Amino acid sequence: MKKVLFIIAIIACVGCQSEYQKLLKSDDYEAVYNGAMKYYEAKDYYKSYELFEKALPAFRLTEKGETITLLLAKSYYEEQDNLMAAYYFERLVMTYPTSTQLDYAYFYIAKCYYNISPVVTLDQTYTEKAIQSFQNYINKFPQGAYIKESNECIGELRAKLEEKAYNNSKIFFNLEDYKAAVTALKNCLKQYPDSKYREELLYLTLRSSFLLAENSVESKKEDRYDMAIDDYHAYIDEYPNGQWAKDAEKIFLQIKKRTH
Repeated sequence: MKKVLFIIAIIACVGCQSEYQKLLKSDDYEAVYNGAMKYYEAKDYYKSYELFEKALPAFRLTEKGETITLLLAKSYYEEQDNLMAAYYFERLVMTYPTSTQLDYAYFYIAKCYYNISPVVTLDQTYTEKAIQSFQNYINKFPQGAYIKESNECIGELRAKLEEKAYNNSKIFFNLEDYKAAVTALKNCLKQYPDSKYREELLYLTLRSSFLLAENSVESKKEDRYDMAIDDYHAYIDEYPNGQWAKDAEKIFLQIKKRTH
């Protein structure tokens, strides 16, 4: 009995495969569309998007065109092909600007880019694209169904960019390129004024300014010590009892000795 059932299952699979192959070669686009719908409903997303791709040109200017575009995007999304899913969600909003699915489509454009936002050590182009897309959704649908999730995702993505900027600024300090470190640290503070790394960034800015002055030619020392004093005040005024307050005071005293 088990062997019989196994053989029946194989025959069914072969029949199913041959039906799929026939649809891929068919010029009966209504049949292709119906087959794609059947595979989509069965959650066989690979076959559904292959057939939807074939059917789309034939139905682009009909009501089915919108449905096909949406289900193509969903099929690719379910297959975790986020770039292709984003492409078809974007195509939907551009081609069918009065669609009732715009709220959903705009959100999932952002979600696709969110899904491929890489670890913090890699290039963050898709992270920035995801933030921009979530913000675009919020602007277009301020009462939308996905506002809460969009704001949560933006917060998570911005934290990643903040960590990336923090790490990059520290690289220059660790390489003893203090001029570049000062610029990078101050840019990070400017871009993320409420950063959880704020105290450390202010301290490293002070330390970088001081070490830059120490290693400068005589003609530049005075101006750079003055800059370090400004950076000392920026740190100590905000964190008088901070983690690095004692070190900051030592640096300040060393500057005073060198400038008097």
